[in-house]
Amino acid sequence: MSATPALRALAALGIEVTLHPYAYDPKAEATGLQAAEALGIDPAVMLKTLMVEVDGRPACCVIPAGRQLSMKRVAAAFGARTAAMMPVPKAERLTGYHVGGISPFGQKRPVPIVFEATACTASRVWINAGQRGLILSLSPDAALTALGASAAALVA
Repeated sequence: MSATPALRALAALGIEVTLHPYAYDPKAEATGLQAAEALGIDPAVMLKTLMVEVDGRPACCVIPAGRQLSMKRVAAAFGARTAAMMPVPKAERLTGYHVGGISPFGQKRPVPIVFEATACTASRVWINAGQRGLILSLSPDAALTALGASAAALVA
């Protein structure tokens, strides 16, 4: 297993993570929920990375795998008027990752990032490590610090 840009970025910051490989199912409807089930992790702490556009600018949201974004809350969290999901090809180009393996860490182009506040109360969260079938776990505080991210209510 090669070091992904996400793992290299965290290592450069001296942030230790635990890796959790799992059998990725390309046919799964919800990648995050499939990963949670495969690893026996509560979906509330298995976080998915979603790329959005706020007032036409790229941004990133990290929320529990089983939840859906509220675009109204996303816009508010980024101080914008509008928010929409970023088209998949654009998200893959911008991040350097493939959907199902997008990590908030080590993206090709840094963008503002907000985590769902309820996920930040856990002692540990599980987030994609930058490739399909590989999850990393760390404390929410370490994730927020590494990304210069903030926390806000994002889910419907």
